[in-house]
This record gives sequence, C-alpha cells and structure tokens, in this order.
Amino acid sequence: MDATAVRDAAGDLPRDPGVYHFVADRVLYVGKAVDLRDRVRSYADPRSARIAQMVERAETIDFSVTDTETQALLLEANLIKRHQPPYNVRLKDDKSYPLVQLTDHSVPRIEVTRDPNEGATVYGPFTDKGRVDTVVKALRETYGLRGCSDHKYSNRDRPCLDYEMGICTAPCTGEISQTDYAGDVESVRRFFGGETGVLADPLRREMAAAAEEQAFERAANLRDKLDAIEAFHRDADDAVTSTGDERTIAVLGAVREGEQATVARLRAEGGQLVDRERYPLDAPEGDVGDVYAAFIPQYYAERPLPDAILCSERPGDDELATWLDSEGVALRVPGVGREATLVDLALKNARRGGAARDEAAALADALGLDAADRIEGFDVSHAQGRAVVGSNVTFVDGDAAKGDYRRKKLPERNDDYANMRALVHWRAERALEGRDDRPDPDLLVIDGGEGQLGATREALAETGWNVPAISLAKDEELVVAPTGTHDWDSDDDRLHLLQRVRDEAHRFAVQYHQTVRDEVGTALDEVPGIGPATRKRLLGRFGSVDNVRSASTEELLAVEGVGESTAETIQSHLS
Repeated sequence: MDATAVRDAAGDLPRDPGVYHFVADRVLYVGKAVDLRDRVRSYADPRSARIAQMVERAETIDFSVTDTETQALLLEANLIKRHQPPYNVRLKDDKSYPLVQLTDHSVPRIEVTRDPNEGATVYGPFTDKGRVDTVVKALRETYGLRGCSDHKYSNRDRPCLDYEMGICTAPCTGEISQTDYAGDVESVRRFFGGETGVLADPLRREMAAAAEEQAFERAANLRDKLDAIEAFHRDADDAVTSTGDERTIAVLGAVREGEQATVARLRAEGGQLVDRERYPLDAPEGDVGDVYAAFIPQYYAERPLPDAILCSERPGDDELATWLDSEGVALRVPGVGREATLVDLALKNARRGGAARDEAAALADALGLDAADRIEGFDVSHAQGRAVVGSNVTFVDGDAAKGDYRRKKLPERNDDYANMRALVHWRAERALEGRDDRPDPDLLVIDGGEGQLGATREALAETGWNVPAISLAKDEELVVAPTGTHDWDSDDDRLHLLQRVRDEAHRFAVQYHQTVRDEVGTALDEVPGIGPATRKRLLGRFGSVDNVRSASTEELLAVEGVGESTAETIQSHLS
C-alpha cells in the first residue's frame, strides 16, 4: 500500500477505539487505537523503515471496534498471540485472553474460547478466566444452552450426561423445542449485553430458597456465584483502590539483542523471592519500554495479576498503565532502595539469555536434529480396550502451546501398539493433506517404550511424513531415539523438557478418556435400583462417577432417593 491507499482506507474507518490489522497473505501487524481513523492515517508517513516496509507489503487494513480503550488493549494482545504477526513485539508462549462465543448455528453452542468460530457472536475479551467459567456454567445451569461439539450434537438418540446433570436442555433429542431454546439464547444475549438481572435474579431466588431449607452449603455456593456474576459487568475502567498491602510483587528486567528480547520475571511474596523465570520475545523494533508494554498484557492473559509490577523503564503505553491501575496493580520504576536492587537482579537474569531456547537447542544437538523448538507429544488412554482415546499436545520453545492441543477417539481395542499407530497415522495424514493448521513439528515424543516407538515409525513410513520421533517410558526414563538409547541424569535439562511433554500428553489423554467414558455410559447405569432420576441427582451432587465411587455412606445418604440399601449397592458395584 502507498500513502494514498492508506489515507483512503483510513477515511472509511470510524472514530472509535479499537484494533486494526495490516494484512497481506497473513496478518502483518496488529495495533490498537483510541481513534481508529486518526491512528491508521498516521501510517501514511511511517515512523521507521521497518514499519514502512510493513505498510508497503500490506494489501488491506482490517479493524475491530471496541467499547473502551482497555478492551482494545486486551483484544490487541489476543490477536498478537493468535496471528503471531511478524512486525509486532510478541511473547513466545500460548496464553491469550478468554472470550465467550455463541456459535452461528440454528441451535447455538456457548463456550469459553480463545479462538472463536467464523460467524460466532463473541463477547470479551475478559481478564479473569475463573470468573468467566463461573458465569458460563451458571448460564448453562439456568438456561440449558448446549456446550457440546457439532459431532456430539448430531444423530443422538438419547440425551447425554449434561442433560442428566441439569446443564443442558437437550435440544439434540427434542427435549426442548427450537423456539423455546431460541428464547433461552436471547436471555443469554441480554445478559452479555449488560442485563445482570437476567441471571442474578434467578440465582437470588434459588439462594433464598436454599437458605430457607437450611441447605447452607448450597446457599453459600450460590452466593459465591452471585458475587462473580455481579462483578462480571463492572466497568473495566473503574479504578480499584489499592489497600497498600502488596502481598505479591512482579519484578521485570528486559534486554534487547537485535530483533530478539528477553524478559526476566522475579516474583516476591511477603518480601521473599519465590520464583525466577526468563521469557524470549520477538521484538522487531522499539525500545525496552515497548518490550515491557508488549510483555505485560500478553503474559498476564491467563495468570493472576500481582499487587505491584516493578520495571527498569516505564512501559511505552499509557493505556497499559490505565488498565493496570483499574485492576488495582501498582506500576513503579524504582530509582533507589530495595526495589531498585530487585530490578537490577532481574536485569542480570535477563542478560543470561533464554533458558527455554538453550534447553531445546541442547536437546536438538544431542539427537542430531536441526532444531527442537516445536515438539509434539502423543499418548493413548483406555480402560481395557473401552473408551480408547489419543492425545496430541504441542510445546513451543519449551512451553505448552495449549491452543495447538488435539485429541482423537480411536477404535475400541486393547492394543497399545495398534492404538499408537492409528493416532500417529491420523496426525500424519492430516498434516500431509493440509487439514491440520499447525506447522510440522521438529520432533515427536511418544509416551512408551520401543513397542510404541516402533508402531509410530510404521505409521510415519506408511504415510511418508518425514518427522523424527523418539519415545520416553516412565519406568527407567530412557530416551529411545533412532541414534540409540540415552540414559541422561535425572537433573538433565534435556530430559526435563521431554518429561514435561510426555507427562502433559499423558494428563491430556487421561482427562479425555474420563470424559468419553462418562459420555458413553457411566458405571451407574449398571447399578441395580439406580434409575435416571437418582443417577442425575448423584452426578449433580458429586460431579463424576469417580467422585460417587469415593463418597462416604453418609454423603450418599444425603442424596434424595438414596437409602442405606441403595448406598450399600452403589458402593459394592463401584468398588
């Protein structure tokens, strides 16, 4: 785009706060603005040679309007994390701010997401994911909107577990008409439009009823939900008065090296240092203040904010300071004293370079690879051949990239080798056919021994996907690679990186297996004397079959419809 094209494009933009994107074959740059028109027009006279290059490459300018400057700040951080634009300063981790979407379906789905679907109605971004999860759960309990995928929604002949737990009205099987469901969706839209009472009023009535019945634990739970809901719509720009009692302090030190930067973060609690970490960033331009301005909102996308943040320089973004002040976070650049000493320590840590990059580079050298920056881990979980699932997790620069996690239901068979072969075959086919939007990894890490690794190599050979693979079993922690078996020391950083990938793949597989197992049918279905109503009350009270299994007799008897005989039957069949 030349200067005339930029001015013409800017003339079509509103004078509202928001976020703008310079786009070619990909998003090149994301920025925020108090006034979109004025800010974009300024690119007709770029402030640096690099930005001039970006404008010249751009083909179009896209934009999103927000209600406030603070929302623009958070949305900018989200979009930078999602698109990884080459001309932005960007943190190399996987965090982004949560959004809530109502999908573009005749029977919309509600969910918390960081990557909304095309055509969805999106609310946010929000800074407190725990509060968002509480609100969405309360909305589902009140209005019964579905949260399942389209695959699970289609072709059902009976309602799923969500219906029995009272968090879905099961439009999939006609338990509620589409007209009535649409009315519930409209109530949810009104809530996100600012009508807190749409959700708060029913909860207040339910809380009062629980208190009158002396169900004090339930009343307290409802009170906590009500607090979260009433806090949800407070104006994000209202200042929060600090108590001055700063229990947690984040100390940041940043250094630039060419187009790369490193931020060291020290965390102090009660006056004692409790954590030290370093983070690499792509920083194609700007000074250290710009690095801080990019790092802080991206890092705290899904992490609790501290009471205070100390930096070596003032972040180069006034809106960041406004946001932190609204969240009750003090931002300081100390000159002398104990706090200045802490900042100096953070700077020394930053100058040591990025630990994650060193760790991955050392692993690549040991395995004879060009790089090990992007690693995918695989594991399989099942119960004696039932509810068989596979997990596929991703780590980038040593950190979990949860937005790139995938999972897969597999054929039911009690054969770990065949299951692993099918899982890797599925991943390889998707990559080769262009159906997987993730880059190819530098390395595959298989949870298991030589048998699982052999099955993986068969899948790679069958498909022709040329990606190196190794395995790591839990028993002896031996790394089995094409070049041989490695028995690294227990404190070796290379082994620690592989263990993190392996353990996360295992956790993710087990979690999905438990979900699928309960969806397919719970063990409660086979307990004599337990009908649909009692099963629903048990799952509603305890949340899962595992929790029912571990409940005491007294806890079981507290559930309506469960007497001593039924409690004994439950315990004997689930033990």
